[in-house]
Amino acid sequence: MIDTGLKIIRTENSKIDQVDFSNLPFGRVFTDHMFVADYENGSWNNMRIEPFANFSIHPANIAWHYGQSIFEGMKATKAVDGTAMLFRPRMHSVRINKSAERLCMPSFPEDSFMEAVYELVKIDSVWIPKEEGSALYLRPYMIAMDEYIGVHVAQRYKFVIFCCPVGPYYSKPISLKADPFYIRAAIGGTGEAKAAGNYAGSLYPAKIARDEGYDQIMWLDAKEHKYIQEVGTMNIFFVIDDTVVTPPTGGTILKGITRDSALTILKDNNYKVDVRDITIDEIMQAGKEGRLKEVFGTGTAAVVANVQKLAYKDDHVSLDLDSYKVSPFLKDKINGIRSKRYEDSYGWTMEVK
Repeated sequence: MIDTGLKIIRTENSKIDQVDFSNLPFGRVFTDHMFVADYENGSWNNMRIEPFANFSIHPANIAWHYGQSIFEGMKATKAVDGTAMLFRPRMHSVRINKSAERLCMPSFPEDSFMEAVYELVKIDSVWIPKEEGSALYLRPYMIAMDEYIGVHVAQRYKFVIFCCPVGPYYSKPISLKADPFYIRAAIGGTGEAKAAGNYAGSLYPAKIARDEGYDQIMWLDAKEHKYIQEVGTMNIFFVIDDTVVTPPTGGTILKGITRDSALTILKDNNYKVDVRDITIDEIMQAGKEGRLKEVFGTGTAAVVANVQKLAYKDDHVSLDLDSYKVSPFLKDKINGIRSKRYEDSYGWTMEVK
């Protein structure tokens, strides 16, 4: 890795013996170390890996008041030979800098990102669960650190990466409700960025969906409320007849790295793939006619998650999970590349020695 002056301070008291790796609630267990860097006077400095600990934050911290906060989600896994593996880490570096640009935040150097991720995983590699489907989840994020009130672009920032050992995000197939009123993003907005505020704004409609018995909300477009966008935690795919269909990214949909991986794998394995606008009415009609064969989501946390039920207004569609073929193939292929069960012909993985 390129030397960027990274300082490493190891913990003297590991917490790993307190962890039940057979019971890992998502995002609630944290490893021994974290990466931190500070942005001041126009440059990133003081890059270090240090023991995981709380920060001291000023009450007037600008991120708390005006929302200059972005993040990424990525995973490290164990290969069948025990090697720690990263999956497409450079794409996460590129994407967080795209988010930073949209929120008027400084870009973080790609070489520094790659070194930080590599060294952090190397130090905490014993925290990576061994079971396929489990992983070490990495959360890179950036927040503004100015300490006065006023709607302005901050001059100081903090970049952090911490890690969580996690089990599968969804332990069972999920149900989705397409919402005809609430929206996630509009053209010209911040929908394509992984901005913290995007997720805050989604909480209330997602709560309504859960109160009605659904696991997640499926977003429709902001203008006509008919074109399918994505799910709260995933990009969305449909298998209609013999074609895999997914909406295009156009500024309102997150450019999912797992989505991109899925599309590449499908095309290279001679599946018919159609990236196009698709309406909720078309999907519900295909479901009624028996032409909707599969619905599944893709994302870093979920990998590939099957959808068993769709609802829109008074219409419902239930799917036969036993007949699913595309999503099991994709999940096995992605997990297999990450675990070295399958050859990585794409150059997507990075071994952490």
